[in-house]
Amino acid sequence: MLHPGDRVRVETTADDGFPVVRYGFVGGVNGADGPVVVMLDGELGGDEIDLRHVQAVCITNVELCLAGDDLMSEPDLRRGLVALWHAEADTAGLDVDSLHALGDGLRDSNGSWALAELVAGGEQYVVRAFHMPNEPDVVRVRADRPDHWEM
Repeated sequence: MLHPGDRVRVETTADDGFPVVRYGFVGGVNGADGPVVVMLDGELGGDEIDLRHVQAVCITNVELCLAGDDLMSEPDLRRGLVALWHAEADTAGLDVDSLHALGDGLRDSNGSWALAELVAGGEQYVVRAFHMPNEPDVVRVRADRPDHWEM
């Protein structure tokens, strides 16, 4: 349930099929099923947005979707994903208490890469890069609890 003043993430799809993510604050909620009035960052007015496109911001739903398989296969590019994810977390308004990059990353059995360990709100998380089975050319980067990893 969203409330006025909540920090939110709005995800829609661009004409090219890639997700477009913007952040803002809830200005109002029109019933339990929405729509939600969102004051998007950098805009003066509020936009009515379907509730299915709006999520409260949290550390585990800040996700990058980047085109290019080489982002995971090249160690230099893989290391750069940590800084990109951290910049996105800052844009989302999240406070990351500490962030420790894991060098070139650690490949796990799922074919994903653990890129960094972080602490936010007193909880530990791991920043990972991975592919979804139906999107082999798209690299996704997000943080999850170390004991809760699923694609």
